[in-house]
Amino acid sequence: MPARQKRLIFCAAGVLSLACALGAAAAVGTQLWVRGSVLCSTGALLVNASGPELHKFIGDIQYGLFSGQRVRQCGLGGRPFQFSFFPDLLRIIPASIHVSVILFCTVLIVFALVAAGFFMFNAFGSPYETLHGPVGLYLWSFISCSCGCLIMILFSSEVKIHHLSEKIANFKEGTFTFKTHSEQFADSFWTILVCSLVHFLNALLIRFAGFEFPFSKSKDSGTITGAVDLMY
Repeated sequence: MPARQKRLIFCAAGVLSLACALGAAAAVGTQLWVRGSVLCSTGALLVNASGPELHKFIGDIQYGLFSGQRVRQCGLGGRPFQFSFFPDLLRIIPASIHVSVILFCTVLIVFALVAAGFFMFNAFGSPYETLHGPVGLYLWSFISCSCGCLIMILFSSEVKIHHLSEKIANFKEGTFTFKTHSEQFADSFWTILVCSLVHFLNALLIRFAGFEFPFSKSKDSGTITGAVDLMY
């Protein structure tokens, strides 16, 4: 592939990696990971609510990795309530999973920035073999993609298996019991999915530029291709 096309491919991959790093950093700080509604089951049972009356006992909830808010509805109007995971909710949520999600988000942001830097270095610099050349680009992209997948798996298990929304809704509730009425992942969660797909696409772009996957055997054993092919 001509040097100019390689440069364009690496520039595009670098810009995508940088956009992913910025998007993931913005996603971590928002409350837009989960949106849903919770039902005050105790109040609904007391008045035997059904149909339109049931809406008087359904409040909204949304949260991110650090904080969130919910509206407490028990038949007498909504009452907003702000909450923070640290340190308020650490006793009732699966703290190890939650901290792991935040840790992998940090790793994703760092390695997305590293990948962006090395893509630009390969586009305009004179890289040498191993971590500065195509092997390094594959490595940074693989780590970033893997971290994105782990974030989605861990956070999904925390929400769906450990019933995170229900635990938050029942936090400091002595008389009333709340149950999840509906919940769906919001924009920040899907941003992490997009980041994972972009880093997978970056690995395909490296291959499209003419560099074999690491540890793959070359068809022509007599020809040794290294990062010198990237030198312009």
